[in-house]
Amino acid sequence: MALVPYDEAAGAGLPKFHKPFATFCFADHTIRVRQDWRQLGVAAVVWDAAVVLSTYLEMGAVKLRGCSAVELGAGTGLVGIVAALLGAHVTVTDRKVALEFLKSNVQANLPPHVQTNTVVKELTWGQNLESFSPGEFDLILGADIIYLEETFTDLLQTLDYLCSDHCVILLACRIRYERDNNFLVMMERKFTVSKVHYDPEKDVHIYKAQKRSQREDL
Repeated sequence: MALVPYDEAAGAGLPKFHKPFATFCFADHTIRVRQDWRQLGVAAVVWDAAVVLSTYLEMGAVKLRGCSAVELGAGTGLVGIVAALLGAHVTVTDRKVALEFLKSNVQANLPPHVQTNTVVKELTWGQNLESFSPGEFDLILGADIIYLEETFTDLLQTLDYLCSDHCVILLACRIRYERDNNFLVMMERKFTVSKVHYDPEKDVHIYKAQKRSQREDL
């Protein structure tokens, strides 16, 4: 479940993860996200990549109103919540163990009329993909989901399956290890990948990817 295996006692920033709530303001809404480090570990805290990606969405970098979006490995659900508040029809996904926690954050932070356009759904990368339609989404969002090398093949399979020809993928991450770059190299075999944003204060990159056309592959 862990996104990045941190020593609980290490790092000056970790005390914020032990707070029961993290509060943000996006899309003219105060978002109060519940955190649960002790029960769910790093999957249930807000990482900087989620904040940077939410800010990027709020800047209007992609058209959200009316689009069909999915967040992968949503954790607390911050990015999906922001996308929904900005007008997207959002499917917020994570593994089964995190779903009730994720659902509680989505329900607590979205007005009823926005909740009707938002679905919380189980998705383990590379598995149960048949519960989704191929190429179902216009936009795929992921914050700090490039982390464990053993998940890379399943993640790429999932992106390929969910991504339509016109779909845009936005991945926000820190490049912590060489393997993170390796994932981007793997991704470039099927997608065109470019860096579209960098937050120097938080050291977070945002990459944009789209499926390569058959003509490009010839």
